Amino acid sequence: MNQLSVNHLLGIKYLTPEDLELIFTTADQFKEVINRPIKKVPSLRDITIANLFFENSTRTRLSFELAEKRLSADVINFSAAQSSVKKGETLIDTVNNILAMKVDMVVMRHPNPGAGVFLSQHVKVPIVNAGDGAHEHPTQALLDSYTIRERLGSVAGKKVVIVGDILHSRVALSNIFALHMQGAEVAVCGPKTLIPKYIHELGVHVETDLKKALQWCDVANMLRIQNERLDIPYFPSTREYVQQYGLTKEILDEIGKEIIIMHPGPINRGVELTSEVADCPQSVILDQVENGVAIRMAVIYLLASQIKMQ
Repeated sequence: MNQLSVNHLLGIKYLTPEDLELIFTTADQFKEVINRPIKKVPSLRDITIANLFFENSTRTRLSFELAEKRLSADVINFSAAQSSVKKGETLIDTVNNILAMKVDMVVMRHPNPGAGVFLSQHVKVPIVNAGDGAHEHPTQALLDSYTIRERLGSVAGKKVVIVGDILHSRVALSNIFALHMQGAEVAVCGPKTLIPKYIHELGVHVETDLKKALQWCDVANMLRIQNERLDIPYFPSTREYVQQYGLTKEILDEIGKEIIIMHPGPINRGVELTSEVADCPQSVILDQVENGVAIRMAVIYLLASQIKMQ
């Protein structure tokens, strides 16, 4: 099977294990491409992609843009801060105006959960969800799983702990879906105020002690505190958070086994982890960044190949 079971990438929960495998094997080929002296392929020379970012993003937008350009697609970037959205235009009107310019695919980040699903019901082009509120961020979960596979051989049977602000994190939810689909065990760790009440229903266990969580896991994915989403104080102070949940080299040495350290970025050095941990050999943070381009190339290529077949 060389085709995805979906016409959009709206969330991991809509994918099958076969979809994940197809994305990863396609990403393997593109990873080889982006490590060549000439890092471009003509695969999408006749495709135009619009990046619609209704929420600030630097790394994700750059990663998507680079992935699109590596595939030779034409790219237009749209930032809501400078757009007619400020003048009261609806999401559907904004997108339909862009599609009227003969755009073939939309990559969208939006502050409202479900925005991508809503849009997919009203437009006829593939939608890639680049993050919708605190809901899902599917390409981040895909690149995280891909990085674990690369370092540990497979995801099946591995123990992964996600540490930090689980409540406001779209990365956590997408990762839980993706990791479970591949047969990993998942735990979350953080202050009780930052862990959703119904998290157990997703089949994850909760650990409030960082050292216990690290002794249990093979992989620790350290999330930042999403200060921009904190409408009330969820913990007494950053200093207290760092004392309980900040990862240091001393803690890594103390647990007595080697684990992989991940972070979706941007890193708040000295908060969720120290610079020493971020830059240590166990850290795969820069691998995640590189793999992000290959994974996004794979997703865009696979969705675009369905357009070409229509």
